[in-house]
Amino acid sequence: MLCRALTALPVYNEVRHVMAVLDEVRRFCPEILVVNDGSSDGTAELLAQRRDIHVVTHEKNQGYGVALRSAFAFAQAQDYDLLVTIDCDGQHEPQLIPEFISAGRDCDIVSGSRYLQVFEGDSQPPVQRRWVNQQITAEINRRLGLQLTDAFCGFKAYSVPALRSLELHESGYAMPLELWVQAAAAGLRIREMPVPLIYLDASRSFGGSLDDAATRLQYYHQTLDRSLAAAVEAGKWPRPTATRGEKTG
Repeated sequence: MLCRALTALPVYNEVRHVMAVLDEVRRFCPEILVVNDGSSDGTAELLAQRRDIHVVTHEKNQGYGVALRSAFAFAQAQDYDLLVTIDCDGQHEPQLIPEFISAGRDCDIVSGSRYLQVFEGDSQPPVQRRWVNQQITAEINRRLGLQLTDAFCGFKAYSVPALRSLELHESGYAMPLELWVQAAAAGLRIREMPVPLIYLDASRSFGGSLDDAATRLQYYHQTLDRSLAAAVEAGKWPRPTATRGEKTG
């Protein structure tokens, strides 16, 4: 069966990387969308030079979650079968896109994991980022009954019809947590795929107070709590859920 696939890149101030990354992505997927989330560093001018991509532009920076939601909306409006998301900072390897597309034919979400398998040449993750990821991944697994090893990898493939079952609102970096809650509530089929662990610039900022690991962890906890409460209120999460520190029976 033919699969019409789109690869989307959320981009904010990636003038150093965007052209090289797009050239590489194009080798593996002819349909490309860039969501330019209010870049002010010359990224927009570079994107305007290209005629081989689709571009959605946010005049002001609205956040990672909003950029992904724009990609989801575009894929649905244009009736793609599959949407691959990949970051534009050089941390993901575009040559893996065909593998994600192939895996996406048999499930609803294929999620990259940097911790499912060790690759030769893997980077050493920043200690605080790895710690936060471990804490949140463990909480997601306990509260949602999932078996993830990496809650935050941006390299994913989504069944576009499955995206129609989600109603996402989170605008920032915690949007993937809201997505996991809704995916679990909808019973979506989820598979992890190992990807190399690459950190080209471990000092990259989350922005403002989120650069503090404890503040970021609290933000993620609050998003999970809020998302689960919304799913319960909507009658979409019938199973009993535990709060942090408790266990389900």
